[in-house]
Amino acid sequence: MAIGALIKESGASSSDRRERYGLLLLAIMTAFVVQGIAHPGRWEQVVVALLLGATLLLAGWASDIRPAVMRASTVVVVLVVGASIVEAIAGDIDGPASRFANLLLVTLAPPVVVLGVVRSLRRRGQVSVQAVLGVLSLYILLGMFFALVYGALDRYAGPFFAENVAGNASNCLYFSFTTLTTVGFGDLTSTTNLGHTLSSLEALTGQIYLVTVVSVLVSNLRRRGPAA
Repeated sequence: MAIGALIKESGASSSDRRERYGLLLLAIMTAFVVQGIAHPGRWEQVVVALLLGATLLLAGWASDIRPAVMRASTVVVVLVVGASIVEAIAGDIDGPASRFANLLLVTLAPPVVVLGVVRSLRRRGQVSVQAVLGVLSLYILLGMFFALVYGALDRYAGPFFAENVAGNASNCLYFSFTTLTTVGFGDLTSTTNLGHTLSSLEALTGQIYLVTVVSVLVSNLRRRGPAA
């Protein structure tokens, strides 16, 4: 009875974790879409900051980080969202708070997700659906990270795109993900050698990640069959 209950509890925990990483992937995709279509504005950046903060907390929840770390992360997210609201009231568009929210997500969420995936692999001894969902989340976060870098370069080192194209969140995300997936439509191009190097690095990283990490995990995906 005790062993049966333990197996049942383990199965429920695995299902719950799978749903957690599924929710995390959905939240990251939602953050990507909202930033991609939202026009720069006071209250739009509050929504984005709130969504990015919630996604960061969801990453911690999915990976079962320590409660103390989770509480500290919650405080930071609340402060960032509060600062974003203050900026919106003051009429400061694209202020430090929204950029800091992006920075928090793309720098803190990946190691948290990696930790959760590694724990899952060690605990189960095989590749599960949650591990695949986790590495797919990392792939989207990688594109968002490069988009943040491109936006920072545009803001602090001069125009990033050629032909005076605005380096806003929408354009940076579009350029980043077309580069990451090596689609390369060519309608947006970098104007500096640093930009050329970073975009080439992103393309290489994206392809290497897909053909190694993602493909290896997917090819070794195991589903637990029904008990006899």
